[in-house]
Amino acid sequence: MYVMNTKLTLRMDEEQIRRAKAEASRRGKSVSQMVGEFVDGLGSRIREEPSLPPITASLVGVLKNKRLSEADYKKHLREKHL
Repeated sequence: MYVMNTKLTLRMDEEQIRRAKAEASRRGKSVSQMVGEFVDGLGSRIREEPSLPPITASLVGVLKNKRLSEADYKKHLREKHL
């Protein structure tokens, strides 16, 4: 498979560059590969997550792996409002 590479210049302070190079070395990759993987990850995340209002987005996943029934919800409402 042929992959066309195009040059991109990033401007970062010296400390960011040092950390990026150290992390790339630790992972056995180039900084370019890490940046490319980061950008690829953004694309899949954008496609998977619909745009939600901030309050709704903050609640996503809070009940993950919880088993709640309609009866549990009704009990909660009774305790809250009575």
